[in-house]
Amino acid sequence: MPTPRSAIPPTRLELGEQESHQMHQLYRTLHANPELSMQEHKTADLIAGRLTELGLENFRCGGTGVVGILSNGDGPVVAFRAGTDGLPIREETGLPYASTATVMHGRGHDTHITAALTAAALLAGAKDAWAGTVVFIFQPGEETAAGARAMVEDGLWEKAPKPEIVFGQHVMPGASGTVSVCSGHAMAMADSWKVVVRGVQAHGSQPQDSVDPIVLGAHMVVRLQTLVSRETHPLDSAVVTVGTFHAGLKENIIPASAEFTVNVRTFTPDVREKVLAGIRRIILAEAAATAAPAPEITELSAFPRCYNDPAETALLIRRFREALGSDSVTELPPTMGSEDFGTLADAIAVPSVYWRFGGCPAEQLADGGPVFGNHSPRFAPAIEPTLSTGVRAALAAILSKVGTAED
Repeated sequence: MPTPRSAIPPTRLELGEQESHQMHQLYRTLHANPELSMQEHKTADLIAGRLTELGLENFRCGGTGVVGILSNGDGPVVAFRAGTDGLPIREETGLPYASTATVMHGRGHDTHITAALTAAALLAGAKDAWAGTVVFIFQPGEETAAGARAMVEDGLWEKAPKPEIVFGQHVMPGASGTVSVCSGHAMAMADSWKVVVRGVQAHGSQPQDSVDPIVLGAHMVVRLQTLVSRETHPLDSAVVTVGTFHAGLKENIIPASAEFTVNVRTFTPDVREKVLAGIRRIILAEAAATAAPAPEITELSAFPRCYNDPAETALLIRRFREALGSDSVTELPPTMGSEDFGTLADAIAVPSVYWRFGGCPAEQLADGGPVFGNHSPRFAPAIEPTLSTGVRAALAAILSKVGTAED
């Protein structure tokens, strides 16, 4: 990955022409060179190089994760996290800096890296404006829920100072220049399983000799929907989705197996465990009722809760409104999307706050033009004011803890 010219720490906590140019150059470089989850080797090299140029102590953690430590005397310790991985998507944005590989920053993590590195540069160049320590976490593997866990298991909080709070942000297809925050349960836990249904293969004309895994799997899929409609309290939130179903070799052959994947979204541990137990119960019971061999159930991923501490969220919303203007800050209800961000704070039992910043031009939203969301091959955040808003939001959060009385 080509490296933009060396960072020059600014002398103030605001973006000037030079800082903005450098930020845009960095973003285009990152966008054109995405890497898949837990394979972000060149991205990690670029991040570590930038941190070293800025004078930050840094180290690798969790494979392709990078941690930068910006120390500035006595004061609070806060952590700020940015995701780094791309998605296995062929980009269709037509941008001059588009990825040419079958990997794309279709989730917007290139904006996260850029905002975090720019915030680090601004803080490093204005140490008279704050006191304390900021731990910048450049986390791999957010898309697979592997990265945060890998960093914690690799001793993140033994190697880095333990913060009193962990902050994080994510670009979304809202209006560029705005941020949105949810108090309490911000995003759902998510569990994905693969189920292999076993049967007995036979010719399509001789069903009596078979145990049909397609019919059996279909019964499982239909019955799974009752876990939300008939077993979950109406005031609790849960989603059960069967996203794939594959089976068969030929139209006149009853196959020996079928395979499907199921995804579950819940907000609380009790509901999560009840729904997952119900899925296992239904799958095994349907197989037993059909006299089929026991199915194979494999966990694919497990995303933790993303919970915004209500008191800390209220304080941060006030800071956002001071920094960005009241009209640029909205409060949102919870969403059923998922993140592994919560692992970082939960591992050391400290609060966390996670927010979103918009990446779509306001005029495009107003005109009713097409809006391409995260994971779309045409997802293309507007460079500005998206990046500057990400930087300002990051600084507002960090300075809410380490800013001096005069800040």
